[in-house]
Amino acid sequence: MPDDVAASRAAAEEESAFSHPPVAPDATATYGDHPDQLIDFYAPRGEGGPGGLAPLVVVLHGGAWRAPYDRRHITPFAGFLARRGFAVANVEYRRGGTTPAQGAGGQVAGRWPDTFDDVAAALDALPALVHEVLPQADPRRTVLTGHSAGGHLALWAAARHVLPADAAWRTDGPAPLRGVVALAPIADFAVAAKLEVCGNAALQLLGGDETFAERQPYADPTLLLPTGIATTLVQGRADMDVPQAVAESYADAAAKAGEVVGLTLLEDVGHFPLIDPAADACAVVAEEIAQLAW
Repeated sequence: MPDDVAASRAAAEEESAFSHPPVAPDATATYGDHPDQLIDFYAPRGEGGPGGLAPLVVVLHGGAWRAPYDRRHITPFAGFLARRGFAVANVEYRRGGTTPAQGAGGQVAGRWPDTFDDVAAALDALPALVHEVLPQADPRRTVLTGHSAGGHLALWAAARHVLPADAAWRTDGPAPLRGVVALAPIADFAVAAKLEVCGNAALQLLGGDETFAERQPYADPTLLLPTGIATTLVQGRADMDVPQAVAESYADAAAKAGEVVGLTLLEDVGHFPLIDPAADACAVVAEEIAQLAW
């Protein structure tokens, strides 16, 4: 496909994904004192499973870990999952801000260590918050999902038990998850840096050239394998934002570590249909989640 045609299609997909009005949550709870440390909860629409309880899907939004992209853009996806019978927790976290080094209006990707602090704290607080504000959810059937940069955070959060021993976020054992469904994740930082994915966001997230190698073992999912947690990647073959090579590299690294990771490749699908309720790809994502959750 010619580059101009591919770019035009990608722009149309992005426009469609962002055309839906935000979907208000049923409840919101905080997991810290910062304004970004909160979680929106969506009650399931439907009868649920055994005892009327529904699987819990934890959503981590994307946006290259940059401040302009908050959880609101993924609320239509959260609402879509709720209509499919899932209980949903949509997590907000601290992202990068402006800095003189980036020039006027420039945005840095993420904050070190704040972005990771928040995701770890949110997931640690989640069981108690779910019990309090979303009694329709069954936390024993939790699936973690995330899109793009959020896909990275989902893979990372599921690997906290294999972080280096001196990592502040390390846990004693694996998270009680049914699995992870990572959507077009920035899953391999070396490949992402080589391809300059999202304006070299992974490099910025780790503080730039001077600290990238030092921090990579604490943040790069390809270096945190095997996890022992069921993991599926969903990737559009026509993705121009996070190319297919990034997901494939993670799946290859998992295989070398002795772990089988599912990789669902969707033909003629770009970056944003995965979270666009109007796109067929979004239904595929819901089915991948359901296969782990139910």
